[in-house]
Amino acid sequence: MSSSTTPRTGTAGYRALLERLDRWFEAAREATGVIPCRPGCSACCHGPFDVTVADVELLREGVAALAPADRVEVVAQAGALLSGMKMLEPGWAPPYAVADLGEERFDAMIERFAEAPCPLLDEAGVCRVYRHRPLVCRLIGLGMISPTGRLIENACPIQEEFPGYAALAPQLFDLEALELEEIECQRAAARRLFGDAGWEGFETTIAAAIVVGEGRKGKGEGGSE
Repeated sequence: MSSSTTPRTGTAGYRALLERLDRWFEAAREATGVIPCRPGCSACCHGPFDVTVADVELLREGVAALAPADRVEVVAQAGALLSGMKMLEPGWAPPYAVADLGEERFDAMIERFAEAPCPLLDEAGVCRVYRHRPLVCRLIGLGMISPTGRLIENACPIQEEFPGYAALAPQLFDLEALELEEIECQRAAARRLFGDAGWEGFETTIAAAIVVGEGRKGKGEGGSE
């Protein structure tokens, strides 16, 4: 088995890595009793944001596993959102790298589509690929502090509606250890998707990841986007 497909760096390994964050979150929920996050609360699931190459591969796996009708709906919603983004940025082309836009133009895109729901949400606001959701989705509802003192603030947009939740102190998590393993997963995913580990820093949006993934399936899986 090649180094790019070992269990530790395959999609199952990456998902297991992200599930450390899920366990951290659930431990905090049980310990504090003030975290209101629940299925159907999609306040943080709007607007485009960047996802990594490892997230792209995991998302595509999740979409591929959906029931056919759900998958058709997700792909259509992703296509509509991507079409809107391309109207704003006509020169943006596959594989839709965020780096091709630059920080200022991507920030403008985020602002323009801030109210657009994630294409993976169903009519009840529930994520259809919850087990395959990106890393950033697992960080949003709880403040974090790492052993080295790195702080990530709680980014929940409605936290002020829940005073005890808004006042909750950041919870300890070894982010640096997770990031070391994340890098290896990104390199392996880059080799599988692009045929080159040098694409480890590739980032795109969820909508673009879905649309390009469907195009790849239509043409047959290849070694590059």
